[in-house]
Amino acid sequence: MTTQRREFLKTAAAVAPAVTVPYFWTGMTHAAAEQDKLQVASIGVGGRGSGIGRQAARLGQMVACCDADKNRAMGFAKPFGCDVYQDYRQVLDRKDIDVITIGTPDHWHVKIAVEAMQAGKDVYCEKPLTLTVDEGKLAQKAVKQTGRILQVGTQQRSEYASRFLKAVVIARSGRLGETLKAISSVGRAQKGGPFTESEPPAHLDWNMWLGQAPMTPYIKERTHYQFRWWQEYSGGQVTDWGVHHTDIAMWALGMEKTGPVSVEGKGEFNKEPNCYNVAHSFDTTMKFANGHEIVLNSGRNELIIEGEKGRIRVNRGGLSGKPVEEIMASKEDTDWLNQEVEKLYGGKVVPHMQNFFNCVKSRQQPISDCFSHHRSVSVCHLANIAMALDRKLAWDPVKEDFVNDEQASSMLSRKQREAFAIVV
Repeated sequence: MTTQRREFLKTAAAVAPAVTVPYFWTGMTHAAAEQDKLQVASIGVGGRGSGIGRQAARLGQMVACCDADKNRAMGFAKPFGCDVYQDYRQVLDRKDIDVITIGTPDHWHVKIAVEAMQAGKDVYCEKPLTLTVDEGKLAQKAVKQTGRILQVGTQQRSEYASRFLKAVVIARSGRLGETLKAISSVGRAQKGGPFTESEPPAHLDWNMWLGQAPMTPYIKERTHYQFRWWQEYSGGQVTDWGVHHTDIAMWALGMEKTGPVSVEGKGEFNKEPNCYNVAHSFDTTMKFANGHEIVLNSGRNELIIEGEKGRIRVNRGGLSGKPVEEIMASKEDTDWLNQEVEKLYGGKVVPHMQNFFNCVKSRQQPISDCFSHHRSVSVCHLANIAMALDRKLAWDPVKEDFVNDEQASSMLSRKQREAFAIVV
């Protein structure tokens, strides 16, 4: 996209809502539209990373991809004929790229996102955005400094027939009561190990894959989908799936700009070497100053929100509960609910990637911005810390630090290998 065209779109977008800006403008020819497509590069293209990359390619033009596993990068690139890299920094050095998608393991998310924004790119990053609470502070700082768009892939805010948006509206309306409890159940993590150490395959840059994490011998089960069962690279099911439902819970309870005042919980861990080491099963509770409460556990996948007046249940398969039935039985209430969903969303609800592309053009904050996401994923990080220390912790949501607890506070960040440190 040319600089002149980019500035024109920014000016025009100033008078249009973020989520309703059409990609193809009235009167624009197909050829002009193709020429004007945003140039996209995808970094981390295995599993979910390839999925979001393909979504972005339908809205823009895929020109490059990168993965520490060269085989995965080459496989992703084949249908697009795009350039292939193993070092993401070479992608960020390109001046022709407008948009980056990030689908790497979690421990790489913030570093690549920050450096992409510093390089003038807008970013769609898979969830969870962060590995630690302090990484979230760095991501927010980078967004403020650069003015770039950062959308996080908590797509329940946009998709699944607006079920989650409707749940948020109902909870925030007072129909369930004034003091609410959300039970975020997300299933168990995998168990496994001990696993065998070996030499890394030639197509994998093991040092690059490890990034900020400690150097360790290669184990096949540390990589690709299984990375999420290792504390070195992820928060396990607590952050991987936990941030999906807990993000909706925070929004529904009106806590998206703050945090809890206490957190406690129990988890089952395997502490043997060369084994998956995240919490396999868990049951944690976060309490807020106004009496609201969020429970994050490893039960069957669902989010329950309840108060003194009612209770609803939502997951990707449906939204149910007596308050929902009562609303659906009334055309007036159904119309109210649909109108409130659009107000909450900021306009017509669109697919999550489309929302990101719309906001790249409008320069308005996306529906899953890094500021609210930081608060949601921080709750998950706090749960992991409380389980690791096996005691109740007091949290100051304004200072974003534990209260008089040096041991717990030391776990808000992690030591990073110097060559891979995050600098903002």
